[in-house]
Amino acid sequence: MAKPAPSVQSIESPVMDTETAPTGIVMRWIKIGWLFSWLVIATLLVFPPITLVSLFSKTGNGMFQLARFWAWIILKVTAVHIVVRGADKIDRSISYMIISNHQSHFDGPALAWGLGGLQFRWIAKKELLAIPIFGHCLNSSRNIFIDRTNRESANASIQEGISMLPDGAGVMCFAEGTRSDTGHVGPFKAGGFAAALQNEMPLLPITINGSRHVLPKGSLLFRRGIIEMVIGDPIETAGKSLHDLDELIKITRHVILSNHLSQQ
Repeated sequence: MAKPAPSVQSIESPVMDTETAPTGIVMRWIKIGWLFSWLVIATLLVFPPITLVSLFSKTGNGMFQLARFWAWIILKVTAVHIVVRGADKIDRSISYMIISNHQSHFDGPALAWGLGGLQFRWIAKKELLAIPIFGHCLNSSRNIFIDRTNRESANASIQEGISMLPDGAGVMCFAEGTRSDTGHVGPFKAGGFAAALQNEMPLLPITINGSRHVLPKGSLLFRRGIIEMVIGDPIETAGKSLHDLDELIKITRHVILSNHLSQQ
């Protein structure tokens, strides 16, 4: 008999299962040490091949696949399971502006692995470039780095990054700009939407549920669990202008909220 799919209703549950619940300070530090050790190991594993591939690849596609391997390792060693709903809505020949809510540092690995190899580049804060080895890997993968303190510079960086995308590669944007403190979906920033309009990129809304339970903002202690990704219907931007920006943000946010478990 086929094993039933994990219950969606349990994803946001604050109750930890007794199998992995930390029993004291020692267990907590063991779990934190386990995660950080594997972050280092996984990064060191992908660093040499990413550096080598970056010498010959101008698209970043090969580096992205290696980054997916990094994400798979992190999810595997932390016993985090990804459930994807609506994957059939994706046309892999199209370059999307992927719009998602943001709850946890685990959102990145979940998206990289859960979207099944759909090529995309991150819009990320430039400060990540300063992280040893990890920053180099991100840069080699042709991600788009922005100065969040300078809106004009950030928009120019996004436009330049989009102009260099290979066929079929999209852009990943956390519309809230940062992780949610409460688990509720915050206001959306306009940058990714404006870039999508200017380049006639369809919007692909994705709702992430459960990652805050796995690793809340401000915490170093991960929990095993389920991260659900619900993919909404793509939203066309062709034929629209910046006058439609607010309406597109409103529509996209409504789609993401409609599939979000802790805030309807």
